[in-house]
Amino acid sequence: MSKALTYIQSKLEQRAAVGSLRALKPENDLIDFCSNDYLGFARSTELKELIKKETATQHSLNGSTGSRLISGNLKYTEALERHIAVFHNAGASLLFNSGYDANVGLFSSLPQKGDTIIHDELIHASIIDGARLSLANRYSFKHNDLESLEAKLKAAKGNCYVVVESVYSMDGDEPPLQQIVKLTTKYDANLIVDEAHAIGLYPAGLVSYIGLQGKVFARIVTFGKALGVHGAVVLGSDLLRNYLINFARSFIYTTAASFHQVATIKMAYELLNRSEATVQLLKANIALFKKHIYAPTLIESNSAIQCIILGDNNKAKAVATHLQNAGFDVRAIMSPTVAIGAERIRICLHAFNNPDEIIKLTSAINTLII
Repeated sequence: MSKALTYIQSKLEQRAAVGSLRALKPENDLIDFCSNDYLGFARSTELKELIKKETATQHSLNGSTGSRLISGNLKYTEALERHIAVFHNAGASLLFNSGYDANVGLFSSLPQKGDTIIHDELIHASIIDGARLSLANRYSFKHNDLESLEAKLKAAKGNCYVVVESVYSMDGDEPPLQQIVKLTTKYDANLIVDEAHAIGLYPAGLVSYIGLQGKVFARIVTFGKALGVHGAVVLGSDLLRNYLINFARSFIYTTAASFHQVATIKMAYELLNRSEATVQLLKANIALFKKHIYAPTLIESNSAIQCIILGDNNKAKAVATHLQNAGFDVRAIMSPTVAIGAERIRICLHAFNNPDEIIKLTSAINTLII
């Protein structure tokens, strides 16, 4: 065996308990408490019909045929970008093929040598990957810790970019955005907020919900969570949009999304516009779960993401397996995905989960953990 294959084998053995693919279960086999489909749009027959009607009325190719800078741009796409910008109270927006592409494109192209990126220690991996591709200095601050953030801001050089998530993907909690805005304003830093997991609970995002859009340099919204489709958008000024078109390599050097993909995004926003009752169902289900769960290591969260720290890979896996055998699709999140000692089960609540399912789930968890 070559040295390269030996290295690959050793790394796979280290990750054997963590990084294996798991096939989707047949519908109704397990009750979904693990997906990011918070509003049920991914399974929505109403959204499917909207997409079918929209694509039937448009003459389009099967694929986009090239990047948006060559042959893949559409007036339809540009009109959708303007609509999305208005929806989120932003000056402009630019579509990317995924949230990963959006974050890598933004953070690899915007900060330059001599600049500084400061991010929460729990920030998403795609942001870290993008920052690593830039030539900027990169520092992390303790999770949601304002003193730690200010210490890093005092040492920042060049243009400074502070990056947080509005709902954290692993803990489900929110940052103190208003206080962070005060700090970034004080130190003339640019705040960037990843809104991936806030959409759904806050349809236009947490930044817009609390009226801070004028204080935030850029936002990233992904469509693969509550919107149930695929792709992402960077929200910001028209100047930022034009900059990314010219310098974001994950935008420039990739085949554009097909018309069908863009149409699914447009119809997801149309459905979101009339989904207030669905959003309220999600909020009610979150409240119901929190009312009935008695796990002492539950992370404080008001979002659809609820996590219980178990502190050990084997224990997290055992609890998840027990819940799966009881009919609940709950997954273990193990180190190194999270820090050693922070291993957990991660529960995602949805508008389509009924009260009986939630109460039975909490009862099963309480029996296992208390």
